[in-house]
Amino acid sequence: MNDTDAAVVPIWTLSTSQQSVEVPAVADHGTLTPERLTELRSALAAFASAPLVTLEAHPLVKKRDRSAGLPLDAVSPLAQELSRLVGANAKSVPAVAQVAQSSEALYRMVVPAKVAAEVGKGLLKPMSSKAVAGGIHGSLVGAKGIAANATFVPVQPAAAGAATGTAAGTVAAGGAMTVAAPLVLLAVAVGASAYADHQRQKATERITELLEQLHDDKLERERNELDGCRDAIDKATGLLLDRGKVGASLGLDSAVHAISTAIQNADRRVKKWEAELDSFAGDRAEVSELEAKFPGVGDDGGIFRTHLELAALAIALKRRVILLQGVEAGQSDPDNQFENFVRSLKTDQERIFELEARIDQVLRRLSELEVRTPNRLIDKVMTRKQVDELLETSYRLRALGEGVATMAPDQEVVIEIEKHSDGTLLVLPARAA
Repeated sequence: MNDTDAAVVPIWTLSTSQQSVEVPAVADHGTLTPERLTELRSALAAFASAPLVTLEAHPLVKKRDRSAGLPLDAVSPLAQELSRLVGANAKSVPAVAQVAQSSEALYRMVVPAKVAAEVGKGLLKPMSSKAVAGGIHGSLVGAKGIAANATFVPVQPAAAGAATGTAAGTVAAGGAMTVAAPLVLLAVAVGASAYADHQRQKATERITELLEQLHDDKLERERNELDGCRDAIDKATGLLLDRGKVGASLGLDSAVHAISTAIQNADRRVKKWEAELDSFAGDRAEVSELEAKFPGVGDDGGIFRTHLELAALAIALKRRVILLQGVEAGQSDPDNQFENFVRSLKTDQERIFELEARIDQVLRRLSELEVRTPNRLIDKVMTRKQVDELLETSYRLRALGEGVATMAPDQEVVIEIEKHSDGTLLVLPARAA
């Protein structure tokens, strides 16, 4: 396929600050191949003095189910910011004009690792892949774009005074860069919130299956209390993303209290698991010892696995609450949005990251345990049933370690936003590139 067949994709370099930012000259003219675009992102991350992200506009080839992300209506602030950005360049850049004329588009924001480290730690983690050792699952596209033969056109910022929204269209020294703090803030916040809600959905489904087997009223109450927080969080999310104010009538205070209680329960259980693992001599344990200290660890169900899923549910809800607080702080100062947003995330974000890291470490340690023969059978021949039980437990322990994924320190974050023909948006869960 020759170059004339390549799809032309407009790409904006967006900054979150109006301070002067030196953009490498590669962004000033001509077109970029996917490889050259990757190089540009690396250069931006290395040399920029303020957070920079890139935004691509692709044709919308396939729509996802609306349950896969967070839907926003056509008059939402994020939809308006995207429309302003496209409208500011529609007359001067043919590729942008095509986007403006199309009723549907897929916007793809790539947050460099330098910026992702500030907003992603504790809020985002890739899902491990069993197909490839150390691999992760992506949703649609790779780090180099949707089409391998695409060429990218850097879009110059709009002239001063153009109708591009709050603080957008400002020309910074050095090259093709647009200051669009509200757009970056909203896209990052909604993408991370969509990721957290996706994690909540998965945890809720698994807890429901486990509780159907256990018939445990106490654990059922824990699940219901956490599930009851969703309405308040959803309402508060919608209100804040429309730049409204969250009041006491939404019930967010009681939801935050329930989530904090669940986080404390998870922390207490992790401490107990850590102590139980320390009690195993030489990282070896009998099946009966494991079951006594980690009930159900060798089965598909069981109390231990339910406790794990309750912790995952609490963490997912806590992530959404942290993001709500971050958006509220970020929007309180229109001239300093992203800095406030990041600052407000830090403390609680790090606590969540630490708790999840400790849970992952418990799972790793369990997966590395050696399941040994019971002492009473050491000089006897084991039955076929006993051998099968020993092997089955070993396999299930190894599987615990396969589900643990770690965000690499140099990982970019991708946020995909579908624009539909009726003007509504669907923001897909943020993911590692």
